[in-house]
Amino acid sequence: MPGEAAAFDVVLEAPSELRALLMQHVRLLKQDEKVLPAAGPDRRALIRRTQREVTDLLATEGYFSPEIDIDQQERERWRLLVTPGPRTTVRNVTLSFEGELADGAPERTARVAELRKGWRLPAGKPFRQGDWDGAKQALMDEVGARRYAAARVVQSRATVDAEAATVDLSVTVDSGPPFFLGPLEVSGLQALPGDFVARFSGLEVGDEYDRSALLTLQRTLQNAPQFASVVVDVERDAAKAAAVPVNVQVVEARSRRLGFGAGFSSNTGYRVETTYRDVNLWRRGWELSSGLRLEQRRQSAYADIFLPPEGGHRDSIGALVDRSDLEGLKLENRAVGVARTTVRGDIETKLALRLQHEILEPDGAEKSTQNALTLNWTWVQRAVDDLLDPRAGNVLEFQVGGGSSIALAEQDFVRLYSRYVHYRPMGETDSLILRLEGGATLAKTREGIPQDFLFRAGGAQSVRGYAYQSLGVSEGDATVGGRYLGIASAEYVRWFRPAWGAAFFVDSGDAADSRESFRLHTGYGVGGRWRSPAGPLAVDLAWGQQDRRLRLHFGVAIAF
Repeated sequence: MPGEAAAFDVVLEAPSELRALLMQHVRLLKQDEKVLPAAGPDRRALIRRTQREVTDLLATEGYFSPEIDIDQQERERWRLLVTPGPRTTVRNVTLSFEGELADGAPERTARVAELRKGWRLPAGKPFRQGDWDGAKQALMDEVGARRYAAARVVQSRATVDAEAATVDLSVTVDSGPPFFLGPLEVSGLQALPGDFVARFSGLEVGDEYDRSALLTLQRTLQNAPQFASVVVDVERDAAKAAAVPVNVQVVEARSRRLGFGAGFSSNTGYRVETTYRDVNLWRRGWELSSGLRLEQRRQSAYADIFLPPEGGHRDSIGALVDRSDLEGLKLENRAVGVARTTVRGDIETKLALRLQHEILEPDGAEKSTQNALTLNWTWVQRAVDDLLDPRAGNVLEFQVGGGSSIALAEQDFVRLYSRYVHYRPMGETDSLILRLEGGATLAKTREGIPQDFLFRAGGAQSVRGYAYQSLGVSEGDATVGGRYLGIASAEYVRWFRPAWGAAFFVDSGDAADSRESFRLHTGYGVGGRWRSPAGPLAVDLAWGQQDRRLRLHFGVAIAF
């Protein structure tokens, strides 16, 4: 009957770049609004509401003089015609500053110039409400990033000239007083020592407030296994600016964890292991990491205690018993040692002192034992885009170590080792991986030098196409370590899907006891790759050119 509500359709006619915005937010265009009110006040209210909604939406996109027409000629079919008009552009921008930032000091004047230069919505740019809000937020983030923790916007105005389709922007920021750090105030500690958080902190009382320094401390604490969550911040109270306390709120993690695992590697065969970890040993914040690993060709037990960091470094003490039977060499190693590790950015250094007792039993040769006190220094830079699955960047490692005849060793020796891995993106998804390894042990002879300070090669992560540690020096029927190492590798990885890919590679290298006996052994082949949570897993089928046989290698594709 006339005057009653009825179902109807609405057709939108608007520029393509605005259709999605209007379809999402204008209620008349939504499916649940397709019932036409009876003629009269309700219908007029619907039209006014729709025009207001469209006008407000277009204003957020910088259109301030639109034409909006609702054609009602057909009872069951309306047309909503939207002509947005010219888009408003920014004509002038005025950025003003108050507080210490405006005191005219040379360093503050330079910073104000940088802030004005970095303004994200300059003259000539189209005006959008989102861009306007984002530019103000970016300005405040930059001002408040250092020194001015209580900075605030005291005035902001966008003056629109609809006829000229221009807008004048004005923002005034009060930097407030400079903030300087006071003492740490830690909350949430229960089982950990009271000074535990302070040992991770590089902040000093009197330091200028710097948000990045607080975030660095927060990330450092969050990465510590003793904590489940961490928040580091300061109060934005100008009255405390001279020495604002650094508030650290922590939630402690479960301290003890027992784990079990199983796996397989083409290098050492099937594996079962158990691990035990206590990150608050004796309620001192010390971290115990221990485990027992049983493999077909290798067995080991270890225990390491890591002390809380102090002064940018971390000390540890550990013990190890390791036994292996590889390429005819039965090797047992018992060792205790201390180490100091320092991490600065993407560079990690480690200095380790180790006392070890080694028992060698080569097939077809005499059994021997030796003791050594060794010192080893390692420098590693991991400048890659992703530590677990790198696609771009470099890994560079150097090692220098050795022992002396005046400290248990049978002779003086120095071991030098270096490794370089380059990751180069190829196209949108593929990558090229280049690897170089080299080492030399400086000594008159290899006799009496621990196998850890000599070199063997072959297997996954080394020279594929040859058995694990099969490249070295022949002694009886066994392969033992030599004084020289050289390896080069090139690998191209093609990703067909985000998690699945294939690799094509060539490896070449050798381990020998003299430069004259060094002979390159080359292997090449193809493999599959799977991006697992632990990093890319690799299955490689490689042909060893000198051995003239195929070998299957399985393991993690990247190992730091």
